[in-house]
Amino acid sequence: MPLEPDDFTRLYRRHAQGLLVFFQRRVHEPELAADLLAETFELAIRGGPDFRGSSPSELSGWLWSIARNVLAEQARRTEGERARAARMGRTPVTLTDREIERIEELAGLAELREAVAQRLAELPAEQREAVRLRVLDDVPYVQIAGRMNTTVEVARARVSRGLRALNVALKDEHRAWRGQ
Repeated sequence: MPLEPDDFTRLYRRHAQGLLVFFQRRVHEPELAADLLAETFELAIRGGPDFRGSSPSELSGWLWSIARNVLAEQARRTEGERARAARMGRTPVTLTDREIERIEELAGLAELREAVAQRLAELPAEQREAVRLRVLDDVPYVQIAGRMNTTVEVARARVSRGLRALNVALKDEHRAWRGQ
């Protein structure tokens, strides 16, 4: 399905906040998170003519796939910068445990971890295990399928359903935290 400019507007309205949170929780720098969000949409707009999906869920999946690739590329750039800094003798900023704890406290990460763990425990066992293997342990789908004695497609579906259920539950919980 060819994408129109309005499709990107709707896509942005639907996913920008979630993507921004996704990036912030991984890079811990608001400006960088905003840059990664912009880069994601820039790549999506440039790649729009190549999109071959036919449904809103496929469009969402495509966008999130771009976001994960943008994040991976950022991690490669960061590692390269670290290596250059080390070669030049520049030392990275080192935070104390208390400073790290304070930053995590400000970001509400303890509450988020608790909520994720609780909601993960509420998933059906097969979805919980598939999500744990894929997201927490970074196991490829082929290996998940082998460990769970199923097909790759079923493993993908279990992860997808589990993540969708977590997303819904955590969105509701987030609204409750914010008093909405």
